[in-house]
Amino acid sequence: MFNKILIANRGEIACRIARSAKSMGIRTVAVYSDADRNALHVHSCDEAVHIGGSAPGESYLLADKIIAAALLTGAEAIHPGFGFLSENADFAETCVANKLVFIGPKPEAIRSMGSKSAARRIMQAAGVPIVPGYDGDEQAEDVLQDKANEVGYPLLIKAVAGGGGKGLRTVDQESEFTPALQAVKRESMGAFADDAVLLERFLPDARHIEIQIFADTHGNIVHLFERDCSLQRRHQKVIEEAPAPGIDDILREDMTRAAILCARATDYVGAGTVEFLLAEDNSFYFMEMNTRLQVEHPVTEMITRQDLVSWQLRVAAGEALPADQHSITKAGHAIEARIYAENPALNFLPSTGRLSYLSPPEVSENIRIDTGVQQGDEISAHYDPMIAKLICRGNNRAQAMARLKSALREYRLIGPKSNINFLFDLCSHPAVVSRGANTRFIDSNLDELIAVESSLDENALISATIFLLLDQARQLQTQQQATADPCSPWAGSDSWRPGGTEAQKVRLQYGDQLIVLTIRERQNCWNIETLNKQFLVEPLAKDLPELKLLINGSMHQSVTLKTGNTLKGLLGNVPFSFTLLGAAMASDSTEQQKDRILSPMPGKIIACSVKAGQAVKSGESLMVIEAMKMEHAIQAPHEGTIEEVHFTLGDQVEDGEILLAFKQ
Repeated sequence: MFNKILIANRGEIACRIARSAKSMGIRTVAVYSDADRNALHVHSCDEAVHIGGSAPGESYLLADKIIAAALLTGAEAIHPGFGFLSENADFAETCVANKLVFIGPKPEAIRSMGSKSAARRIMQAAGVPIVPGYDGDEQAEDVLQDKANEVGYPLLIKAVAGGGGKGLRTVDQESEFTPALQAVKRESMGAFADDAVLLERFLPDARHIEIQIFADTHGNIVHLFERDCSLQRRHQKVIEEAPAPGIDDILREDMTRAAILCARATDYVGAGTVEFLLAEDNSFYFMEMNTRLQVEHPVTEMITRQDLVSWQLRVAAGEALPADQHSITKAGHAIEARIYAENPALNFLPSTGRLSYLSPPEVSENIRIDTGVQQGDEISAHYDPMIAKLICRGNNRAQAMARLKSALREYRLIGPKSNINFLFDLCSHPAVVSRGANTRFIDSNLDELIAVESSLDENALISATIFLLLDQARQLQTQQQATADPCSPWAGSDSWRPGGTEAQKVRLQYGDQLIVLTIRERQNCWNIETLNKQFLVEPLAKDLPELKLLINGSMHQSVTLKTGNTLKGLLGNVPFSFTLLGAAMASDSTEQQKDRILSPMPGKIIACSVKAGQAVKSGESLMVIEAMKMEHAIQAPHEGTIEEVHFTLGDQVEDGEILLAFKQ
């Protein structure tokens, strides 16, 4: 067994690998970029080596620096995790050339499965069913258009070198083909330096079922059952579960047999995942093989009680598989939810910022959290915006789902926007509760799943106001302790004045609404008048920033943070935000920005199709911003004229920066 390994990754997977390695007595080396200098994965390892700038191309994708770090620290092997260099055959070969063990499959297997076209041909030769399509070498646009018409619509355009949901578009009709093809080629060239594509018939009602396989150097190949990964948005998995609901033993046997055929056809070694599309009639088709550990591997670990990272380390060290097929059993059901810093209401755009408050549910035998961040960390625009994976197990699917929903209700964070409430609503949908769903379920039900911006919540308003009062009192108390006469009533932290306690006024803004609150403190409670209503507030617990209040007899729990003149918080786990105004700030300030188009996220301008003075139509694309390898088109909100263009091609922009001045 190895004495020391280097983990060529970051975030939750680096922390997760370090955990298993340490349990086996293996020392670990982390690598980190400028942005990750104080990241959790750095502190989770025994040693750490700085490898470059914040962008992946300046650090985590630099094979030579990672190899140098391994040699410098005396590591014997490199675990690539997933993403970055994990499916880079050249990197695997470079490891071997430097007498370092690559903890993964052979370079030949990575290379053959890294090309989706080659993988289709290999699987077809091995007798594994494939989706009808075109995987030829001819890539001229007119040829691809003809082939698309032969395959039929709807169809998928896939980057041959793609992965992780990137370089992939669904085309419903012929008129959509050319712009979708161009977008896939542009995205694929940027992400994978290869713009070749293949075409596949799209099965709109299919489910996404994958089989976890494992092979060693002694000729042993096993499966560890299946996972259902059908709940996706933008071709990115959102919810995964094991075993897949509705899969009987006969179908499971057929699919796992096909997966093992895939492994044998590639002379596979290590952990791998064979992904299939399962049609409504139970016919299934090979989609791709991921030559690495998958993000969703914890659900398999939860039902089999096996440590797959430990298996990887043992196989890479030359040992036989820890178990044969007969001894691998499953028990219960496990579901994983990916918690992301993203805004579901804005097409799931990534959200960045500091995790000012983070309180996850308590971990137990049946609740697991894999994460690479902690309170105070920054969600950067340089990397995938995953905050954590929340995995819950139950004796059956209903119990696992109930535990997941309960844990999501307890997951609290203040900072960047997140998909936590979206995940809860998704898991509460009757179709998901009853049997799972197909790959188009989220896209087809977005209006139902994404809550409309809520109206003012009066209990959130009152909770934020009480926090403000208590926070001010805390600051005054600190000043009182420093005064020469702490017994003086003038140094008190309440509103005492000669003749009684004076009413306080607080002015808050919610959207474009000005709210004035009149507050009178009465013997450890408050009377608040606002919105033509009266509120009696009694504190049950005051451990700032957390509060538990009785508001007109009903109990409410909240967390509030104050940054500048902004109050951000959670009532339960529903976010709120108010702006604190002074007396001279009571007018609505949004009017001055009505003709400006703001950036919805930090990123890079990769296309700009307008200039000052140009007339545009409603919905016309003005700019395209790329962040985290995803593209977002900025469209004209209405017909009008461009007055100013503040950025050009290649510029970096921050969230909320003014991109264009626009006149109707």
